Amino acid sequence: MYMGDYIAIERQIGPFSFLGCSVSTGTRFLARVDADKQELFLDLAWSERHPSACPFLRPSGARIVCTIHETSPAQCKAYRCVIARIYNQEGVERGYVTGTRALHSDDPLLREAWKEVEAEIATDQEEAEDHIPFLLARRGYRCE
Repeated sequence: MYMGDYIAIERQIGPFSFLGCSVSTGTRFLARVDADKQELFLDLAWSERHPSACPFLRPSGARIVCTIHETSPAQCKAYRCVIARIYNQEGVERGYVTGTRALHSDDPLLREAWKEVEAEIATDQEEAEDHIPFLLARRGYRCE
């Protein structure tokens, strides 16, 4: 299941305002596209290529961002999407990191490397997501 299976836009009620629905609970919510993400939201190409994704996600550089972060529903705040997929030097996916900065991997080498990365990002939580790819690259991994 993807977040697009749980979050739906019922209708647009303003230029960047929508009535959304948390499909699993039937709970409606008012979503406003964050002012700093309105230009990103207007680009529909990524959403058209990823119809199962949450309709409010958009690419921003190497990351996929939530364009309604300030008004996102409770289930999104608890879930936080994947912020990095991690590949070894052979290009095989070895794990992923969620927005709560939790590593999901069965690879013992990656898990050990992640402990070191966690220690390094603990000092700067604001910039942690931007530092993760660099820190893992130093340990032989690639992030997307």
